[in-house]
Amino acid sequence: MEPAYVKRMRDLREDADLTQRDVARLLGTSQTMYARYERGANELPLRHLIALCGLYHVSADYLLGLVETRGQKKGYSMQKKKPCAGKAKKNGL
Repeated sequence: MEPAYVKRMRDLREDADLTQRDVARLLGTSQTMYARYERGANELPLRHLIALCGLYHVSADYLLGLVETRGQKKGYSMQKKKPCAGKAKKNGL
């Protein structure tokens, strides 16, 4: 049985009019390896899961097939955020 995220990955990519090669480049991997993720032949690394959630603006729960709602929860973004210096000092970091 294939993992639930396999169909979601393909559907999201096709809905965005992207090729496997396009997504592979964004993830920093080869088209061949990405195709293996999309077929379920290889497990999807966590870093790629996070990147795909940002790319498609969906939650990890949605991409993994745990929920049916496509909405993205706060905190998922492809943009890197600057750490808050005030919070780091307050927490002793």
